[in-house]
Formats: sequence, C-alpha cells, structure tokens
Amino acid sequence: MKHSHDFTPDTLNIHHAPVGMNDRIALGVVKTMRVFADRFFAKRYGHRAVVLETVAAVPGMVGGLLQHLRAIRHIRDDQGWIKELIEEADNERMHLMTFIQIAQPSRLERTLIMVAQAVFYNLYFFLYLLAPKTAHRVVGYLEEEAVISYTHYLEEIDSGRVENVPAPQIALKYWNLPSTARLRDVVIVVRADEAHHRDTNHHFANQIAKGAHS
Repeated sequence: MKHSHDFTPDTLNIHHAPVGMNDRIALGVVKTMRVFADRFFAKRYGHRAVVLETVAAVPGMVGGLLQHLRAIRHIRDDQGWIKELIEEADNERMHLMTFIQIAQPSRLERTLIMVAQAVFYNLYFFLYLLAPKTAHRVVGYLEEEAVISYTHYLEEIDSGRVENVPAPQIALKYWNLPSTARLRDVVIVVRADEAHHRDTNHHFANQIAKGAHS
C-alpha cells in the first residue's frame, strides 16, 4: 500500500484528543511504551524502526482476521475494513523488511523482535476481541508516535548525525522510488504511510463509537 507523501506539517502532526476513559488508557499505554523505547534505543532510529515495525505489523492482520470472522458470523458486509486492515499489515511488514536491511539488527535485537511480536500479538488479539474500538485507538496513538519518531529520524539525517545511505533495493521497488533515492526518501514515504494508518485507525475507532460499525 503506497500512499501520497504530500502531507503538510499540520496534517502530519494531527493528534486525536482522548474522549472517555478508554481513550485515555489507550494513550497512556502508548506513551508508556514510548518511554521504554526512548530509553532502550535513544537516537538509534534505524534499530528503533525495526522493533516499531515488528509491533506495527501485527494489528492489521489481527483486525483483518477478526473482522473477517465477524462479517461471516453476522452475514454482513465488512464495509471495506478487511482489505484496508490486511493492506496495512502488509505495508508495515514492508517497512520492517526495509529497515532490517538498513539497520542490520544484532542477534539480541532479532530475539527482541520475536519476543515483542509474540507478546504483542496475544495482547492485541484479546484486546481486539473484547474492545475493538480501544484496539483501533491504541493503533492510532501508536501511529502518532511513529510519525513523531520518523520526523526525529529525518532531523538526524538532515543534521548529518545519521548517514543518508542509498535506499535498499526492496524500498526502490515497493515505493517506486528512483534509483538515486536515499535513506531520507525512504523515511519520508514510510512516515506518510504511518500518518495514513493513524488516520484510518482513529476513523475506525470513531465509527465503532458511533455504532456505525459493530
């Protein structure tokens, strides 16, 4: 899923103000995760991206599966949610494949990837099963943080503190980037994808809250 990267600073920095206790809990959980990520990775944004995308690749697949089963169970149209969620999962997987080539994670970090995925998958599965609105809200807030992280990543590249290496071949092919594309170009398109997922998941949560999608 390739999205337009023509986002203005205003649209990039959209924040959904919490409405109700569940939204505040969702935001609190995500902010807590952000604190641990900041302490563990500091400014190693390439390695942070690898773990971030490992977690980010889970919700779309879980949501798509459960929406698929729900649509069959209730014999109703899914309103395009299944396709959107599965495409989101695949898009995040491509982010992961790209940053693995860029960051070259160590064996310890690869182990962390497996653990993070196993833990988050199970937690998110039961969250979506029991409280799909809150599940989408969590992802919306995770994606807000992802946009912030990739903006910081860009600042590190622009300042020269992170080398603007050539974009890996997998990124050139997936986003149809020119052969001269660099890391900076990759971060820009990935950030645009995350902004799109942010808006989609907050929209899905709002639809559930309004009773427009059960």
